[in-house]
Amino acid sequence: MAKHEHGSMDTSTHEKTFDSFMNFVKWSCIVIIAILVFMAIFAR
Repeated sequence: MAKHEHGSMDTSTHEKTFDSFMNFVKWSCIVIIAILVFMAIFAR
């Protein structure tokens, strides 16, 4: 096994994945809130 050196890992892929996930969560929340507002306005 190769010896592990602390701080030597390339995390660019992890950061891109996390950014994509956060973008998905942000837009999901916006859509859900918009649907709830729409339902509240047009509810009988």
